Amino acid sequence: MVYTKSMTEGSEARHIIRFTLPLLAGNLLQQLYNVADTIIVGRYLGDEALAAVGATGSITYFFYTLCLGLAIGAGVIISQYFGAGLMQRMRSAIFNSAVVTAVFGVVISIVSVLLAERVLILLDTPEELLPMSAEYMQIAVGGTVCVAAYNWIFSVMRSLGDAKTPLIFLGVASVLNVGLDLLFVIVFQWGVGGAATATVASQGVSALLCIVWAFWKNENIRLSREDMKVKLSECLLCIRTGIPIAVQNGMISVSMIAIQSVTNGFGKTVMAAYTSTMRIEQFIQQPFTSMNAALAAFTGQNIGAGKQDRAIKGLRSTLVMSSIFGLAVAVIFMFASPVLVGCFVTGKETIAIGAAGLRMTACFYIALGVIHVTRGFLNGAGDTGYAVVNGLTEVIVRVSLSVILTRTALGYWGIWITTCVTWFATAVVSLIRYKCGKWKNKEISIQDT
Repeated sequence: MVYTKSMTEGSEARHIIRFTLPLLAGNLLQQLYNVADTIIVGRYLGDEALAAVGATGSITYFFYTLCLGLAIGAGVIISQYFGAGLMQRMRSAIFNSAVVTAVFGVVISIVSVLLAERVLILLDTPEELLPMSAEYMQIAVGGTVCVAAYNWIFSVMRSLGDAKTPLIFLGVASVLNVGLDLLFVIVFQWGVGGAATATVASQGVSALLCIVWAFWKNENIRLSREDMKVKLSECLLCIRTGIPIAVQNGMISVSMIAIQSVTNGFGKTVMAAYTSTMRIEQFIQQPFTSMNAALAAFTGQNIGAGKQDRAIKGLRSTLVMSSIFGLAVAVIFMFASPVLVGCFVTGKETIAIGAAGLRMTACFYIALGVIHVTRGFLNGAGDTGYAVVNGLTEVIVRVSLSVILTRTALGYWGIWITTCVTWFATAVVSLIRYKCGKWKNKEISIQDT
């Protein structure tokens, strides 16, 4: 198996497609974590338990994505060093990004566990759901360090052009997660805590196995004693590159927490409907996130190699692919929404609300694709500072509209309409940032060599 691949020569579209496909397969497998949790919890523990788990989703995502941002930032640095042929600096960046990720992962794990129940109370989680929500969240966020390691090693491998190794270990994690879900929830009857434990355990095992395998098999990242030195400059570069992405993710999470709080005010039926549509959209977004990651690696390598025009061609090809996919899914969802929502919940009213909400947001999947693709390009080019603007846009639009629209005659339909408008506004801002051209002078490997 090839553990590194240069994408600085050959067809841009072919490289991106070949890189996207294993990423997509991996991301779809990864969604089995959420799907398995949702179906098993919803079917075996009931709609109330599903609503309890759903109430924690945005908060858990907030803590997870702080570490994910650092992992993506590390990938940007490593891909540009690799594209520029700076192998010693690349290995040093790998080690120092691991140190930064580990420290942040441990700190966030501790802080998030301590704050879990208080945050749920502040979000007006229904009192009858609070015990289950708190139990699920404390276990899930307590494993943030596992999630940090998991995202870090996958980001490292992908930045070097290897999407297949992460796919293998994502498969291991997915199978393990489903098995542990069934064991803990159905056999041991651990309730929602069992579902959370299954997810954390499967990600931790997968991360450990992938790290051991990658450093054993890939000679390009096999670290010497000289490479394994903590260097303040490399740590700061990792933090400086990753923190804006982490802040973006954090702000998006805050906006999702705000809309979850608004949703909670409409009761268990709307909460369960919203949770079901969120789970479906998380699954459907995977092609977009796969294109994002593929284009980020492609762009990083080519920017590092000084091939700016080639990176732009890659962006254009990926925008076409994402738009075609978004249109196709929107058409399918116009007819299949009730069936899809019914996979997660059983109440007729819940299904009807969820299906209608899903049809609304499906009309804006092309805009969602534009967000992911331009974000991947700008991150790969080293313009990670834009991430803060991106996150701020989502916060302002989603938070303000979720409050305004749901207090009008629209009622709870304002929740899904807010999502539509947020995607459209963020897509416009993303395209404006690209057209401004600030990314053209953000080469990390050139600036910091």
